[in-house]
Amino acid sequence: MLHVSLFKRNIMNINIKDLRFAYPTGLEALKGINLAIDSGEQVAIVGQNGAGKTTLVRHFNGLLKPASGSVSIGDWDTTKYSVAKLASRVGYVFQNPDEQLFSRDVLTEVSFGPRNLGYEKTKVDELVKRALALTELSEKTGTNPYDLSPTWRKMVALASIIAMDTPIVIFDEPTTGQDAMNVARIANVIAVLKREGKTVITITHDIDFCAENFERVIALADGRVLLDGPAREVLGEEETLAQTYVEPPQLTRLGKKLGLKEIVTTQEEFIKAVVQD
Repeated sequence: MLHVSLFKRNIMNINIKDLRFAYPTGLEALKGINLAIDSGEQVAIVGQNGAGKTTLVRHFNGLLKPASGSVSIGDWDTTKYSVAKLASRVGYVFQNPDEQLFSRDVLTEVSFGPRNLGYEKTKVDELVKRALALTELSEKTGTNPYDLSPTWRKMVALASIIAMDTPIVIFDEPTTGQDAMNVARIANVIAVLKREGKTVITITHDIDFCAENFERVIALADGRVLLDGPAREVLGEEETLAQTYVEPPQLTRLGKKLGLKEIVTTQEEFIKAVVQD
């Protein structure tokens, strides 16, 4: 399995300035968002349903356009580029893979993205082979995605985006409906993308998964940024998080009940804190 990106990465920072957006119904979903996400960051976006999480990230690949304010991906203002163009910079894995899959077999599905970006055949072949290996789909290339279980369809959706080799990858609720083994596979994919220097952004309600795999957490509430910072700090803000109906990770809550001196979010941090306490 390859752990080094095959192709040179460009610096691809995300800059959001006073972003506002309202749906045709009049619902104001984003109310002046200001954020900067540096190239290579691992960011989890949390908050209750309706907080604006999906609305926010759909501005990154152009599925939505700002009512006011701006979103830039690298040196591109998203209002000036089509979704097809932005697809070369931002890969988006939908929560429901069935909204994403349409090809007759896994190989065709995973090959579609890089071919559509106009890559040469040799590059497409390398990218597809790598994506299939990373998602453990190499033995399933001839299978119709809809003959696979929902967990494996999720991996096909992941592979189809990974094969596009975008510098930014967005996962929308990646662990929803997944068993423990597939959650571990997804965590491994994220770890590899991190080692390659890619920016990985997730929307998630799975706070334990968030704590184990992401360095920075942004908490949204009512279309605004409520908290933003290192995962340990944000996930330790129990009272503030309660405003978003998000509970800190189980180990964080247990650590507080045990009176540990430091905030812990992962198993490694918990064990270390217990030993030192």
